[in-house]
Amino acid sequence: MSQRTYNQLWTDAQLELGRLLKEELPTEPPRPEKDRVVFFQRLAMLYVRYIQIFRQLEKVYDQVVHPQKRRVIRAILDGVMGRVLELKNEMVEKEFSEYHYMDDVLHDLKLTPVDLEIPIPRFFISDRSKEFQERKTMLTDIFKLVEVTDSQEPLMTKGMSQEEAIKIIQVVERARQGRLRAKLNEESRNMNRMYKTKDPGTAAIELATVCIQKVWRGYIQRKRSKIARAEEMIFLGMAMDPKYQLPCPAEITAQTSEAWTRIKQMEHNEDYQKSVVAVTNQLRDVEGHDMSKTMKDQIRQWFIECRDATGSFPDFPDEEDGGSALIFAEKNPQQLMEEIAAKEEEESTNKPKGKEEKKEKGKKDKGKDDEEEEEAGLKMLPSAFLSDLEVGNKTFVDFWQTRNESRNFNQRHEVELIKEEKRKVIEAEIRVQVDEQMRQELAEWKLAVDKDKSGKTKGNAKKKKGSKSGKKKKKEKDLTADRTLESLCQELVEQGLLKQANNVRLQDYMGDYSYLGTTLRQNDIEPMPSLSDVRQVLSLYAILPLGSQVVHEKAPLIKAILLAGPAGVGKKMLVHAICQETGANLFDLSPLNTAGKYPGKSGLAMMLHMVFKVARLLHPSVIWIEDAEKMFYKKVPKEEKELDPKRLKKDLPKSLKLIKGEDRVLIVGTTKDPLSADIKSLCKMYSKIILIPRPDYGSRYILWKQLIRKHGGDVTRALDISSLAKISDGYTPGHIVRVIQSVVTKRRILQQANRPLTAAEFVAPLAKIDPVFQEEEEALKNWYAKTPLGKKRIKAATGKEEEEAPVKGKDAKKGKK
Repeated sequence: MSQRTYNQLWTDAQLELGRLLKEELPTEPPRPEKDRVVFFQRLAMLYVRYIQIFRQLEKVYDQVVHPQKRRVIRAILDGVMGRVLELKNEMVEKEFSEYHYMDDVLHDLKLTPVDLEIPIPRFFISDRSKEFQERKTMLTDIFKLVEVTDSQEPLMTKGMSQEEAIKIIQVVERARQGRLRAKLNEESRNMNRMYKTKDPGTAAIELATVCIQKVWRGYIQRKRSKIARAEEMIFLGMAMDPKYQLPCPAEITAQTSEAWTRIKQMEHNEDYQKSVVAVTNQLRDVEGHDMSKTMKDQIRQWFIECRDATGSFPDFPDEEDGGSALIFAEKNPQQLMEEIAAKEEEESTNKPKGKEEKKEKGKKDKGKDDEEEEEAGLKMLPSAFLSDLEVGNKTFVDFWQTRNESRNFNQRHEVELIKEEKRKVIEAEIRVQVDEQMRQELAEWKLAVDKDKSGKTKGNAKKKKGSKSGKKKKKEKDLTADRTLESLCQELVEQGLLKQANNVRLQDYMGDYSYLGTTLRQNDIEPMPSLSDVRQVLSLYAILPLGSQVVHEKAPLIKAILLAGPAGVGKKMLVHAICQETGANLFDLSPLNTAGKYPGKSGLAMMLHMVFKVARLLHPSVIWIEDAEKMFYKKVPKEEKELDPKRLKKDLPKSLKLIKGEDRVLIVGTTKDPLSADIKSLCKMYSKIILIPRPDYGSRYILWKQLIRKHGGDVTRALDISSLAKISDGYTPGHIVRVIQSVVTKRRILQQANRPLTAAEFVAPLAKIDPVFQEEEEALKNWYAKTPLGKKRIKAATGKEEEEAPVKGKDAKKGKK
């Protein structure tokens, strides 16, 4: 598509965003909603509409070439992503479930489940491609170095006993003799056939020709009828034309143009960066002197006006308050003096008094909040992104919407825009220098006119500086301050704590949408989530925050996620997919992986310090804990006591608390047996617990079809996938992959032309595997019901939450009396 089309897409997305902002930021505050269902419907509608804007803006940002437009779009895109996460968090708190079903909303908006899919922005990796490439080369060199050193040792020390050598020789010799015997048998059979053949008569020849004709005509007719049937199915629209299954020339052209557009983006961005430097230097040289002169004149004028109005020279505002920028606000000199005096009085007030007042105010506020909560219903939580979205939308409306770009056909940067932006930056730089000079000048004026006041101001300034210096916080001890990042990475790789993520994408985690979720919930039946729901939740909780720094800092912070489910549902695959989609490094702190490494308390502290230090420096990072239940065992099994799986139980939560908004580090735990762990300590560690169930019928159908094709099999009419999906109820994606690998071998792929694949071939290997029984899934559901969110869900379903609210109010009143 052309740049004009993408500009139009941006305009359409901004118009929809403007409508949403009017709904979310009305002139009058909306009344609280008492009906929970109506409130959730409103949230779901906003959520779906924001996702549509997100999908459009992501597409636009990926293909727009104009560097200044891309910066505006990026800011709005980060805001939209953050707002989607906020709405998701609000839906979780109001519905007490990680999974939500919006069939009715999709029906009202005339959308399909594909439109609800969370897109993974391509700029997560493309915008930081150089940084990721450098990091990748560094880590691959370390991995190769470690592999070479590891592989050399066993080659030197590996030995073989005499008995083993004799057995190998015997096996090889017997195989050679068997091959020779088979060859001799084949030759003897051929010789016997030659002797048995006799001259056939004329009658036998005619019978043979008739037989051959019958077979040939039958074969030809079957082939013709098969072709005719296929053409009829294509004509009726019940089968796809083979020419559409391969990428058509238009698609190939579109892909090449997209790749070419990304190269253009890089070129235009480099030109823009060079132009920014040149324009900044030019403005500093040409307009810098005039700026400083006008600022000095204005500040001097302010000094004189304050002297005339109040009878004394004013105190110059501090740098932290904004310096001379406060002077140029639209206020009288007297008002500005009053503001500065009020600030000084607030700072001079005693701290304990302020605390007592705050406590009293807090008590009053709590009482008011309780009364409001009793009267009010459900309200929207305050947003950290709506103000940014409003600013971005205003920028678009004021500048880009009506801008005539007929002359800027190549979509290059605009110099005037750079000048407007950089004037403010240069003005701020010059203001700092001017403020220092004018402070000295003001001090000289005061010395000349009022000597007493100047002493007081100096004393106050000293006191302020002393008070601020006392509030410094202690920094954390760096145990590896003398070591380089490369050496730390090499040690972690050698110890097996830093690993290379498998090349897996989130879209490879296949699953169908849950179409009956809303219907089941309306009938008070809690549906099990589909694999599509799991994929969507992980996109929101893990991939979007790890990919964007702005989103991670402002959105609800999620430090640790626990993936719970039976073996084979794809927990490990999801961890690797998160790393691949965001370019994150993978650290393995699994109990079995850390066993015997860095012994003692000091060793444990060093291990955690190194892992978290490297994870912060090379963010985004994922710290994976396989078999997370082992760390919180109720009772450690005898065979695992030597491994000490609970050694990280106390120290890891402490390290988790040190993760802040600016650190894009996520802990992901996976467990297949959460019942063996202490549920309280497990839930304290992991703020989000995601239950991954067995795949439903729709997901199994997709898995069989796509995985057979992926392994080289042809899905024909002879292969009844519906029956396979039906009989494989209870089997996980891991089981299905194992069965397909055992059936669809290289030899079987070659035989497909004469003998197509059938469902019966997959039944025998499938029957040898034990499925996940209903009892195991019910046990996982019952365990999840004991988690904090599961308890809230049960209370909301039984209506106990509404009954408990007024009781609390009565108890509170009794307590006051």
